[in-house]
Amino acid sequence: MAKILIIDDEESIVNLLSLSLKSDGHDVVVAYNGDDAVKVFQWESPDIVLTDLMMPGIDGIEVLKKIKEINPDAEIIIITGHGDMDSAIEALKFGASDFINKPIRDDALSVALDRAKEKIDIKQKLKEYTRDLEHMVTIATEEVRAKSEFQAKLISSSTEGIIALDEQNRIVIYNPGAERIFGYSHLEVAGNMKAEDLCGLQLEKNIKEVEPPSWKEVTVTAKSGERVPVRVFSNILYEKGNPIGCVTFFQDLREIKNLEKELLKNERLAAIGQTIAGLAHYIKNILTGLKGGSYVANIGYDRKDLEKLGTGWQMIQTNIKRISDLVMNLLKYSKEREPEYCACNPNDILKEITELMELRAKEYAIRITTTLDASIEEVLLDQETLHHALLNIVSNAIDACIFDDDDSKHYVVEIESFRESDTMIGFEIKDNGCGMNDEVKEKLFSSFYSTKKGKGTGLGLLVTKKLIEEHGGDIKFTSECGMGSTFIIRLACKSLR
Repeated sequence: MAKILIIDDEESIVNLLSLSLKSDGHDVVVAYNGDDAVKVFQWESPDIVLTDLMMPGIDGIEVLKKIKEINPDAEIIIITGHGDMDSAIEALKFGASDFINKPIRDDALSVALDRAKEKIDIKQKLKEYTRDLEHMVTIATEEVRAKSEFQAKLISSSTEGIIALDEQNRIVIYNPGAERIFGYSHLEVAGNMKAEDLCGLQLEKNIKEVEPPSWKEVTVTAKSGERVPVRVFSNILYEKGNPIGCVTFFQDLREIKNLEKELLKNERLAAIGQTIAGLAHYIKNILTGLKGGSYVANIGYDRKDLEKLGTGWQMIQTNIKRISDLVMNLLKYSKEREPEYCACNPNDILKEITELMELRAKEYAIRITTTLDASIEEVLLDQETLHHALLNIVSNAIDACIFDDDDSKHYVVEIESFRESDTMIGFEIKDNGCGMNDEVKEKLFSSFYSTKKGKGTGLGLLVTKKLIEEHGGDIKFTSECGMGSTFIIRLACKSLR
């Protein structure tokens, strides 16, 4: 419940309102004139103020101004007598959130209080969002953190734009905040423009169609032609239950949107830095291998030792292949590539991959089995993508068996093709090797992450995933540490018929 300050020179009204609000659970403080009201506000810091307009000494408008000087976020509801519409409108200019008429009805008071509470909640959420955004930017870079603090101060100190329409849909209020957003002066707008001409929004429909008030994010066009993102909140103004106009609040979101762009930019820069660091580390390992190979080869040459010379040359060739693989993977990953469809039989490609990997598998007593779906015939797909993906996954499955420390297993790599639909085929590659723990599974498709103890680039699965997704497919896997892994590749294809 809220703390509410009631200000009225009529003691009976103050007592009646106080009893009613206290019965609803609110914390109530009171004042009987404008001078005392300002002092009570300073002492008690209430959330909401209910103030009469006509009071001896400082009237309601002056109280409103003084309270707004103390706390610009204070929600102030004006209590007006019959015929005080002009004064109520003037109060809105100085930041009043709503007004209610005497005699005060419980339902009107409840609605006004609910609106004031909603605005308090919205302002608090906006501040929390700004703080969260500032925190995110701080994590990204120190430079953006400094900018975000500066921009957050601009946001927190800015004034909302306010546009009010009367019952003839004429713009009767157009405040400096609105001038900053739309670029038109008050003289250009008041009495000369309709709301839809100013901001492209049919604000007047709120007068005829009663809708629950809520904040909405839209884009409006300024005088300069700039498209300005704003949050909009409209309230219908009533007199004796009849709608007589509406007031709309605009919050400028340009600074927040710029912060979001800055954050994305710095996240990209951080990703580039991480990629360069990984690439440099891997190239360093390759150079170490080349130096080691050349050293061994030189010793063999000097001593006329052909065996040592062959060993050194083999080390050099191995690292040259690593450089070639790295360059090809980087090219494939960096370039956007459209699938090159051609007629081929996926089962034939699978057989070719199996024959290609059979010799290496036999070296480590690993058995490869294939199960081909006979319903898969010649189709249109990117042969290079399928060949690359299958070769990479099957090779990884064999490595998973080689790197497993369990000598009691009979290692098997099972490969199966299947037709999912007329436009989608799939392949399942299953091994009973070492499997993956949670950390490996989480980083599996990250750049320069490899479990092959310095023998892999860490780009193979990343490139494979990219090629498959460019082909309109996907790759998924399941794995259990010590039990093995299963990869499923799905690729879009086109029938020749």
